[in-house]
Amino acid sequence: MDTMRWENGEFYLLDQTKLPGQSEYICCRDYITVAEAIKRLSVRGAPAIGAAAAYGLVLGAMGLKGEEEQNFLAGVEEIARHLSATRPTAVNLNWALERMLDRVKSEDSMTPEEIIGIMIREADSIHREDLEGNRKMGLFGLDLIPQGARILTHCNAGALATAGYGTALGVIRAAHEAGKKVSVYADETRPLLQGARLTAWEMLQEGIPVTLITDNMAGYLMSRGMVDLVVVGSDRIAANGDVANKIGTYGVAVLAREHGIPFFVAAPFSTIDISLQSGSQIPIEERSPEEVTCLGGIRLAPEGVRVWNPAFDVTPARLVSAIITERGVLRSPYDRSIRELY
Repeated sequence: MDTMRWENGEFYLLDQTKLPGQSEYICCRDYITVAEAIKRLSVRGAPAIGAAAAYGLVLGAMGLKGEEEQNFLAGVEEIARHLSATRPTAVNLNWALERMLDRVKSEDSMTPEEIIGIMIREADSIHREDLEGNRKMGLFGLDLIPQGARILTHCNAGALATAGYGTALGVIRAAHEAGKKVSVYADETRPLLQGARLTAWEMLQEGIPVTLITDNMAGYLMSRGMVDLVVVGSDRIAANGDVANKIGTYGVAVLAREHGIPFFVAAPFSTIDISLQSGSQIPIEERSPEEVTCLGGIRLAPEGVRVWNPAFDVTPARLVSAIITERGVLRSPYDRSIRELY
């Protein structure tokens, strides 16, 4: 099932808020619809929202094609700013939009109609390169996955979080396809249950053995010797190797270190933000209190209780055993290995 697709001037997004119960697509005919889908997590995962924003920018440009050239370019830049503001932590969002804008500016002598054609091809390239990169990432990660590995993952870093195949789950898929007989423990991932709703669903679709656990079971699971390694995705990686990922990842990394279990991060190279020296500089998105106080529209907590709901946390580089990218596997010291790969 495609996370997204472009068809005849319209953009379709799989509405992940309705999975696993329903498989429905949102038809996007303007950039506002794409921006709202990103905000409410109908599309989520750093690589996926980057690709979605690229197509959203195309839709915005199509709405401006009757404008004069100067107004057209200014309008495209304003739409990019609007899309960029939807979610602050995932660096792939701004990376994709900046790539699109650079392409537009390089062709400013063309008509708006010609530029829109170039933008569609560039968005298609971002989408295709993510899919290809995920498969390469899976192959690079193969050597880190032993035969019969029992793998714990947190949140969803699979096909649903990317253009297809996945980052963390892409590594697991590659191991499964190579006949390594892996199995998965999926943290439920409160408060929005991406592990329970999405990762478990993806693994069942692929025929990969999966067991769902609550977030607070991970430590006991490790203490029982039932986990061989952890692999997670990332929304932004600082130049020193600090990793921002779904809230709860830091706790899993600390538990993995305590129990001597490798903790791997799988992410496209575009997730690395060398402009930030450490994870303390990564902007952390804070979301609605209702995500914590309610579940499925049913209130679980008393009215009036105060809520703190950061969507991400930062795992220090010293807890990360390796970072798997489509360009190779990075090892500590990460400031050096990242710089060398650049």
